[in-house]
Amino acid sequence: MASRTDKKQVNLVLSQEEYDRLVYWAKKEDLTISEYLRQSIELSIRVAVGDYDLPRLEVQRLNQLIDAMATLSSNVGSLEQVVQSGFTTLLGLTRGDAYLLDEGDE
Repeated sequence: MASRTDKKQVNLVLSQEEYDRLVYWAKKEDLTISEYLRQSIELSIRVAVGDYDLPRLEVQRLNQLIDAMATLSSNVGSLEQVVQSGFTTLLGLTRGDAYLLDEGDE
């Protein structure tokens, strides 16, 4: 635990509405005002550097988008196979490789 000399005191000026909100949320979290402010500062710093847990809805939406991309990728792969198969068939017909086009059976 930090000694008294390691701690610094900070003065803060709040409006009455801000103070009431601070007291409400500190009580709701079952923390003192100082503990609540320390946690708030830590969370603010973590968000600023991008080190935070994604909220539940963001994770769900991200998973939904990933699934949609996987489905789209699969559909594009199937379309690619159909197009390649169609062009291979057309090339085979234009080359005259079909047995029905042979004139040697007269």
